[in-house]
Amino acid sequence: MAPRARSNLLMGRPALEKLSRRRFLAVVATAAAPYIVPASALGADGRPAPSDRIAVGCIGMGGRGGDHLNAFLSRGETQVLAVCDPYKSKREAARKRAEDRYAADSAKGTYKGCLATSDFREIVGRPDIDAVVIASPENWHALQAAGAVKGGKDVYCEKALSLTVAEGRALVDAVRRHGRVFQVGTQQRSDRRFRQACELARNGYLGKVHTVEVAVPGGRVLPNAPPKPAPPDIDYEMWLGPAPWTPYNDLKCSFNWYFILDYCVGWIQSWGIHHIDIALWGAPSLGASTLQVEGTAVFPEDGLANTSVTWQVEAVTPGGLRLVFTDEGRMKHGCRFKGDKGMVHVDRGAIYTEPASLVKVAVKPDDEHLYESHDHHGNFLECIRSRRDPVAPVEGGHAATTLTIVSDIATRLGRKVTWDWKAERFLGDEAANRMLRRSMRSPWSL
Repeated sequence: MAPRARSNLLMGRPALEKLSRRRFLAVVATAAAPYIVPASALGADGRPAPSDRIAVGCIGMGGRGGDHLNAFLSRGETQVLAVCDPYKSKREAARKRAEDRYAADSAKGTYKGCLATSDFREIVGRPDIDAVVIASPENWHALQAAGAVKGGKDVYCEKALSLTVAEGRALVDAVRRHGRVFQVGTQQRSDRRFRQACELARNGYLGKVHTVEVAVPGGRVLPNAPPKPAPPDIDYEMWLGPAPWTPYNDLKCSFNWYFILDYCVGWIQSWGIHHIDIALWGAPSLGASTLQVEGTAVFPEDGLANTSVTWQVEAVTPGGLRLVFTDEGRMKHGCRFKGDKGMVHVDRGAIYTEPASLVKVAVKPDDEHLYESHDHHGNFLECIRSRRDPVAPVEGGHAATTLTIVSDIATRLGRKVTWDWKAERFLGDEAANRMLRRSMRSPWSL
C-alpha cells in the first residue's frame, strides 16, 4: 500500500489560522493520541494488520453517509477512525456504530477509537487518515473535497460533484495537482448493465447513434417554514458552511435541502447527474466540443423550494447528436441510446434493446471495452493501493455535473445558449457566464 501522506491542514482559505484555538488543540490532540485497536486486529480474525488497513474518515452522517459508513465498517481492509456531521445526534450514533462494530471484534469486547466532530477540518487534518468519504449537501462537496486532497487524502465524494462549474473546475485541478485518487459516487458505472449499454452504443451495435434520452425524478414544492433558533443538536454554522446565511427552520436541514438553490441545484442536478453521466459515458461526443442547449422548466411559485419541479432540455452537438433531458413524468426513467439500427434503454432495474437480440450481443475482443468495476467502494479501495484512476474519476463527475448545471441555466434564462466544453464557458453570453460561479460566505473559499 502507498505510504500515508502527512497533512499540515493547509486547505487554502480558510486554512489552519481559521481554526479556533479549541478546534486546533482538538486536532493536535487527536492526531497525537495513541491509536487503540482491538486485539483481533493483529490478524487472528483474518483482517489485515492495522498498518495495512486503509484508515477512513466519513463526512456527512445522513442517509447516504450512513450507507457509506456501513460499507466501510463491513470491510476488513478498512478502519473508520472519524465521523463528522453538524448534528450531534447523527455523529454520535455513527461513532457508536463504528465502535460497537470494532468492539465485537475485540477480545476484550471494547473499543474506543473513533472521533466524532462537527468540523471536517479535524478529519482532513489528521495524518493517520488515508481516505475521506464525503456525503454532505452539495454546497459543501467541492470545498470539503479540495481540503481533503490538499491534506493528502484520497476521496470518495457523493454527487453532484459541485454546486457550480467554477467550483468543479477548481476541484479537478486540485485533485490532479496533488495526485490523489478520487472516486465520484456515480455508482452506476460499477453496474454491468450500464457498462453494457454504453459499449453497445460506442461500438456501433446500434448503428449511428442520433439521440440520447435521459429522464430522472422531478423536483418538489415545499411550504414556507417560520424561522426559529437552531436547536442545540445542530452546529448550524457548520451546516450552512459556504452558503448564504439564512435563519434556521425545521424544514430545510435534512432531505429538503435538495430543492433549495443555496445548497443544491435540485433534482435536475443531484438525480440528473446519474443518467447524464451514463449519457456522456456512452456518447462521449456530447462532451467533446460545443453544445447548443435550450429548455423550459416549471419552478415553485411560493415556499422554500426554488429549484425546478419539471423540465425539458434539449442539447445538440455540431455533428447533430441530440440529447433530450427531462423529468420522468414526460419520459421513461433511465438512459436510452437510439441509433439508426437499434436502441438500448438502461436503468437500475433492467436493460432492454430493440431488436431484442442486441441484449445478447457479446462485445468483441477488438471492440472498445469500458473500465470494468463490479463494486464501487471496492474499486475505490483497490485504486488507493494501485494509485490508478477509479471507474468514476473526477473529470467524469465534473463533466456530468457541469451538463446538469448548464441545463438548469438554460431553463432559467429561457433561451438557447451555446456551451463550449474546452473553455467551460458560454459563447458570447456574459449573463449566462455569470451564473457559472457563486460567492462563498466568509471565511470559506476555494
